[in-house]
Amino acid sequence: MRTVPEILTGWRVYSQIADRIRVRIVTGEYPAGSSLPSEAELCAEFAVARNTARRGLAVLEGEGLIVTIPSKGRVVSGAPATPYRYRAIADDLRDQIARGELGPAVPSEAALRRRYAASRNTVRQALAVLEHEGLIVAEHGRGRFVRPLG
Repeated sequence: MRTVPEILTGWRVYSQIADRIRVRIVTGEYPAGSSLPSEAELCAEFAVARNTARRGLAVLEGEGLIVTIPSKGRVVSGAPATPYRYRAIADDLRDQIARGELGPAVPSEAALRRRYAASRNTVRQALAVLEHEGLIVAEHGRGRFVRPLG
């Protein structure tokens, strides 16, 4: 964060903000997957109202340079990492199933929580994704199993 506000003047200040942030993204100051400063930090940096900062960010979002991720803020697009932890876990389990490394029984929620250092809800969301895709099935009282191919 800059210490002295960079005062922008003239017409369409929000487009000037978008231009400045776009340059930072292109030059790698904000690499893919990194979070942008908060709206409050941008307001202080450019000495503008929050709505002006939001309009500048909306321009970049419209161009596809940034995305808004709930509870994470605005992130530079092209991130190699998955934005949600449960999706990363589901992706890893899906890859293990495809390689034949997982099965026939899926490890318990407790084992998956330890393996991925994740909460119970995060693990359950990942398993729900795989169940929805038909890769695993839950049998009441027995656990979850990899669905046989074919």
